[in-house]
Amino acid sequence: MSDPNPPQPPHHVRWSGMTHPGRVRSNNEDTFLALNFDAREVRYLGKTGESTLETGDFVFAVSDGMGGAKSGEFASKIAAEKITHLLPRSFKQAAQHITAGQGDVLAELAHRIHQELGRLGQYYEECRGMGATLSLGWFTPGWMHFVHVGDSRIYWLPKGGKLKQLTDDHSHVGWLRRQGRINEREARNHPRKSILSQALGAGNQYLDPQVGSVGCESGDRFLFCTDGVIDGIWDHALEDMLATGNEAGDFVLHAVSESGKDNASAVVVGLL
Repeated sequence: MSDPNPPQPPHHVRWSGMTHPGRVRSNNEDTFLALNFDAREVRYLGKTGESTLETGDFVFAVSDGMGGAKSGEFASKIAAEKITHLLPRSFKQAAQHITAGQGDVLAELAHRIHQELGRLGQYYEECRGMGATLSLGWFTPGWMHFVHVGDSRIYWLPKGGKLKQLTDDHSHVGWLRRQGRINEREARNHPRKSILSQALGAGNQYLDPQVGSVGCESGDRFLFCTDGVIDGIWDHALEDMLATGNEAGDFVLHAVSESGKDNASAVVVGLL
């Protein structure tokens, strides 16, 4: 028997993004990225907008820089540069029915950013030790492909479903939480919660980015956020806010009011 209410593939994407230095730090090492691309070019998007998936694919990301005031800025610029070279080529291959292998493309993207940040650290004293997290989603009709390094996060709220954290925090504390050895409160208060086992650049030799894909439909919502947002909002509140249609600015300003110890950035993506 056929499903009387089959999933509806999304035709439009609506997004909002915001970043804030918080209440303690004078500089903002966070950044967010919103791009639309096809086989020919990459177009930068504004902080808010709505568009059709017929205009090409979309990329949304957050990044938390470390090791210097310019870290997040450099990381986002390098990410955009690598995306400009890699993703339009993959779009063209997909249009020609050549298997694009989105996971492989995104893993390569992470490795290229990692190598470039490492190269900058070798040649420029002010960039030594510079690194960044990256949580990036690539939206194609019916799918969201993602790559992730660090402790920023991607959350997915399926239509009519429960909130799911798609990404793993690359830290020992994150591992303890996934193993069920500590709960959310203990993870939040753990003294080593900010020590990462993986980051782009930052002198790390080892990189094993998390890649994955989820099928999505109209009514699904996604949240990309840095740890400054997570620090100020509990998971149950994140779910409630996503479910009731809050935009990126609501998450960021609420997190800053509740904590504000760190920079905070968010991108909210809704499929229509």
